[in-house]
Amino acid sequence: MLAIGKYILPTNILLAPMSGCTDLAFRLIAREHDAAFAFFEMVDSHSVFYHRKKTLSLLKTHDKDRPIALQLLGSKPDIMLKAAEDILSRLKISFLDINAACPAKKVIRKKAGSYLLQDRENLRAIINRLSSALDIPVTVKIRIGYKNETCQDMVDIARMIEDAGASALFVHGRTRLQQYSGDIDYDTIKAVKNSVDIPVFGSGNILSPQHAGKMLAATGCDGILVARGGLGNPWIFRAIAEYISNGKEVASPTLEDKKNVLKKHLSYLETYCDASEKVRVGLMRKVAIWYLKSFPLAKRIREKISVVKSYEKMLEFIDSINEGSLP
Repeated sequence: MLAIGKYILPTNILLAPMSGCTDLAFRLIAREHDAAFAFFEMVDSHSVFYHRKKTLSLLKTHDKDRPIALQLLGSKPDIMLKAAEDILSRLKISFLDINAACPAKKVIRKKAGSYLLQDRENLRAIINRLSSALDIPVTVKIRIGYKNETCQDMVDIARMIEDAGASALFVHGRTRLQQYSGDIDYDTIKAVKNSVDIPVFGSGNILSPQHAGKMLAATGCDGILVARGGLGNPWIFRAIAEYISNGKEVASPTLEDKKNVLKKHLSYLETYCDASEKVRVGLMRKVAIWYLKSFPLAKRIREKISVVKSYEKMLEFIDSINEGSLP
């Protein structure tokens, strides 16, 4: 049994928050393929505080979209607390995660995300403020460094995070400078795991069941976050669970499997996305490319998808794709 504070997780394989990706449509498809726990997309505390419509639209959910957690971005403890309280007045979440990992320049300029790794006192203040005031567990996501932190530095940060009141820790195995490329530092994740008593989840390059198995075996962490590995591949959750449980590899989805699930994913976008048709079709193009990226004629498929101008035409194009040929 794996607990985050007073909350008992149904799984140790979690769908990570990904901005611009893990919307309601994405989460519903993932849940239909055994993703037993998911996050909303990351939300900015200032945008929630000022009730910006675009940010609040990210909180759209569904009865089938449970259980769920939310990751909050920010740098000001009081504003983050007010934003968290606003969110909790609107919906029920299992726990709240503080983002101290995002490497994006626009986030760093706000002194948020992974910037907090070099502003430890502010990170401590944020954790302490939220964990002492909220009735749900507070967790933190970090990277293994902002610039050139040592393994011992990260152990010290992890212990500070635990002491400040965090109930779990999510650790991406790259530094801010690495962004999303380069090798995963399993040794530092392992050192962090061994230095604290709260659950630790490994993140980074969980692109296959084998990657998931390596993360768990090499670090001893309690669970994993699946991010980019789930793009166009909701089957990964079932495959990881099967591989971890008994070492078996499940069969890969066929082209027909991908087409059918892709069409259902697009139908959810058509139903639940409140954006203009132009924006909605743009999202559909992105999603379609995720599902069809490994197809032998992927480059030509991308070219054709890029000019589709409606939901109906997208469905027609998907239906027309066959093995080894294009319409």
